[in-house]
Amino acid sequence: MRGLLLLLLQAILYFAVMAGLLRLRRRLGIGVFVCALGVMHFLETYLAAVFFIELPFGLISPGSTVLFSGKLAMILLLYLLEDGETVRQPIYGLLIGNMLMVGLVLLLRLYDPPATLTGYNPDLALIDHVGVLMIWGTTLLFIDSIAIIVLFDAIVRRLRGQVVLSALLSLAAILTFDQILFFVGLQLVAGTPASALFGGWIAKMGAAVAFTAMTAIYLRWGEQRPASPETGGVADVFSKLTYRYRYEELLNRSRTDALTGAWNRQQLDVAGPQHLAQAAARGRAFGLAIIDIDHFKQLNDSLGHQAGDAALVGAVVAMKSSIRPGDQIFRYGGDEFVVICGGVPAEDFLAYAERLRAAVAQAEGGALTASIGIATFPGDGADFGELIRAADARLYAAKRDGRNRVASGTA
Repeated sequence: MRGLLLLLLQAILYFAVMAGLLRLRRRLGIGVFVCALGVMHFLETYLAAVFFIELPFGLISPGSTVLFSGKLAMILLLYLLEDGETVRQPIYGLLIGNMLMVGLVLLLRLYDPPATLTGYNPDLALIDHVGVLMIWGTTLLFIDSIAIIVLFDAIVRRLRGQVVLSALLSLAAILTFDQILFFVGLQLVAGTPASALFGGWIAKMGAAVAFTAMTAIYLRWGEQRPASPETGGVADVFSKLTYRYRYEELLNRSRTDALTGAWNRQQLDVAGPQHLAQAAARGRAFGLAIIDIDHFKQLNDSLGHQAGDAALVGAVVAMKSSIRPGDQIFRYGGDEFVVICGGVPAEDFLAYAERLRAAVAQAEGGALTASIGIATFPGDGADFGELIRAADARLYAAKRDGRNRVASGTA
């Protein structure tokens, strides 16, 4: 009982200090947290190799149970509060720093024997053992740190956003994986008895529960987790843990209209023919609509360009709420937009466009209306250019006939 209480007090102290530094990262900088996270690695490895507490269910090492489990929990908490770009810093820093420490010690081993001192001499065998375990443990930590983020993102999607339960399950799973593999290193290097494998696993499961509970308390009363956009799975997490996501972000910005967030004209020229070709190859329907905001020039002239910009943004938001998830909106010109979609039969596309028109009419407090011209494949054209020309001609027909209406080939 005394040993369990000691481990629990260590866990509470560790989490309180580390979470406090994390809470102050806006004021002190994230570097303070990262340094504190990494500075204890040698002590963690040393205790995991030689210091054990005997409990009824086996041998327990505070280094492995508290310090390592706590480190993994803090990496996950940092990911919950920030993002992959931020959490990459301690992950790579720990890997490089620990490998550098081992490399420096190996260089010192070239000077053998070291000078003797009265009453104390270095235990080179212990340094060698700890050095081997540090290499093995650091490698596992690098794998564990990335794996826990990947696993958490997969579980939290399955559990529909239950963050605390997802954190517990991912932490327990990765600690189980680590316990098995790190024990292999302990067995080979230090001859650690098998009772440490099972006992250490039970202790780590207890640590997973304890650190998850403290994480839940922190997220409830210490700091709110920010809302995060949906991720694209494993590949998305790894992209955030490398520099490639910056390129993807820049590329995505170059494809979208800066004001409205709709795809831009250049992207329409690329994506439109591609989507049409895919629909034709699969024998699916394909349609496009050109939407023009009615009397937009008068709105700009009377209320100013800021009001005009707000109207365009509101119109796009309204249209996005009306279309299906796979459909796309492009800004075609100043106040003109194109919507493309596949899978809506030609006979139903007029009703689809009417929903778009009604959505715009409800935007901005009912101050906007839109005229729409539509065209469908293959009846209105064999290629994308022909569909654009047909829809454009019908758009002008809709404006000529009084605006705030949809014009089609059958209307």
